[in-house]
Amino acid sequence: MPLQKFIFKPGINKELTAYANEGGWFDSNLVRFRKGLPEKIGGWAKRTSSTFVSRGRALHAWTALGGTQYIGIGATQKYYILEGTNYYDITPIRSTTAAGDVTFAKVANSDATITVSDTAHGAVKNDFVTFSGASSLGGNITAAVLNQEYQIANIVNANSYTIEAKDTSGTTVLANSSDTGNGGSSVVGAYQINVGLDVYVPSTGWGINGWGEGTFGSTESLGFANQLRLYSHDNFGEDLVFNPRSGGVFYWDTSGGTSSRAVALSDLAGANLPPTVALQVLVSDIDRHVICFGADPIVDSSRSGTIDPMLIAFSDQENVTEWEPLPTNTAGSLRLSAGSSIIGALRARQETLVWTDTSLYSLSFIGQPFTFGVNLVNEGVGLVGPNAAINTPNGIFWMDKKGFYTYTGQVQSLPCSVLSYVFDDINDTQSFQIFAFSNKAFNEVGWFYCSSSATNVDRYVVYNYDENVWTIGQLSRNAWLDEGVFDKPIATHETSTNASCLFNHEVGHDDDGSAMQNVFIESSDFDLGEGDLFQHVNRVIPDVKFIGNGSIGSTGQKLDFVLKKRNFPGEDLTTITTASCFSNTTKLDTRLRGRQVVLRVQSNDDDTNVLGMSFRLGATRLDVKPDGQR
Repeated sequence: MPLQKFIFKPGINKELTAYANEGGWFDSNLVRFRKGLPEKIGGWAKRTSSTFVSRGRALHAWTALGGTQYIGIGATQKYYILEGTNYYDITPIRSTTAAGDVTFAKVANSDATITVSDTAHGAVKNDFVTFSGASSLGGNITAAVLNQEYQIANIVNANSYTIEAKDTSGTTVLANSSDTGNGGSSVVGAYQINVGLDVYVPSTGWGINGWGEGTFGSTESLGFANQLRLYSHDNFGEDLVFNPRSGGVFYWDTSGGTSSRAVALSDLAGANLPPTVALQVLVSDIDRHVICFGADPIVDSSRSGTIDPMLIAFSDQENVTEWEPLPTNTAGSLRLSAGSSIIGALRARQETLVWTDTSLYSLSFIGQPFTFGVNLVNEGVGLVGPNAAINTPNGIFWMDKKGFYTYTGQVQSLPCSVLSYVFDDINDTQSFQIFAFSNKAFNEVGWFYCSSSATNVDRYVVYNYDENVWTIGQLSRNAWLDEGVFDKPIATHETSTNASCLFNHEVGHDDDGSAMQNVFIESSDFDLGEGDLFQHVNRVIPDVKFIGNGSIGSTGQKLDFVLKKRNFPGEDLTTITTASCFSNTTKLDTRLRGRQVVLRVQSNDDDTNVLGMSFRLGATRLDVKPDGQR
């Protein structure tokens, strides 16, 4: 029989069975489709060798008036500014003690644990505090050891906590018998805003805290204030306004430089009734109002300090400090009705879209006296997480608890060929970690999410809106920023415990200098005739375009072609042969018999042959003929 050409339908389809999807692709990892053909995705490399503390959950890039480019990074424990190749900690200070309010005491000799006493300190475990003005405890615990930034190890009670003594290089320091002092009467403690959690904790009551923490039998509630730490941020001119979800609203003035910290809106000169807590902040596009979603209301001429999850508050136009509604300004508030809480908001063309847990609203500037008009766009479709919506050149895309949607003036459900696969695999308790991303250079929009057994993001699903195809894969990222201010997409990744970095994506073909692992695409089952014939495959004619800097020839750039078979749809696949394809390979000799055959093309994860290499598949041909079972 003549060679049979196999050009599989573009995209991954898992809505059908592997047999019913004959002629298509069934599974993939780190592969995209371009002009209908599969190819390896672009690589990534560290933007800078430096790291920052905890997981980065939000990225925002802008250019100041002087031309300086910044990236704001909202992490679970701090907020950073990246300028050049350095990370600068601009985390706001929550409170600063008076001199003498803080004292120290060693726990035991040959122990690094130091008890810090400070009445009503308001700290939580892992908070950061910087001490100054301390004197030596008399031995190894010197003034230099005490007068630096510390992360709180454990909370003893409302009036004390512990730290682990260290020198300025971070090396543990053990107390000795001479450490009998308390640090003196001039100690000052500067507390940064409370840290957030790395994962979402859905339950309340006994068992929330770690072993030994809290009062026995107590029932604590994990509400707005002590949940998964997410950030929203936006520019007010060249300055930055940001909000740790369920926390305060803060402002960073670029004129102060990266050595200055952000401050609460209420601490700005002339501030009048700004929200003290919110779920999200953004700046409206044309009219230039700062808008807080889920803000605390004004009660008796002051902010209540308690989140109203359906309240939207906005400042006076072009004025970040004025929030009191007056006849002479455009400040005000409004409250949504459909739903129980605002989940997220996104700036679109001449409107702001606002999702609750059950509905979608459109917020538009209409001028005085109402400032903003609000319309219910859709009821019954919400947002699965605060960052699960994205604005692309082809419209707004988002994910709710049951599917994917798009908005171009009206809401439309987005058909998805991997819908069941994705939603059956999601860890629903970690839905707030889901975030949408765009890669406009390849007409892609996608979502990172936690698989069913994971508590950190480990999978993705991507939709190519130009070619209307879906792909899936495994990759751990915690935030994403598309090209714009910078010429490549940027993503955050946790490199080790409590340390993260930024990756430039679509850079080369490798995983930060190492071969990209587990790159593959696998077809659905195909057969002869009506599936009643056994087939013998004895030759594969590959059609591969190798790309990159790998060496050429029989020892250079390399892919593996894998053939699998089964005789019935209910059987497990059996791998029959794996053959290596190089840039000068003309054919691959194989020996396979079976009713149903599966083709898998994969990278062999070998640095020698994969480093610096990418590939694009064409039309593979197989020498297939009818055959007997034996």
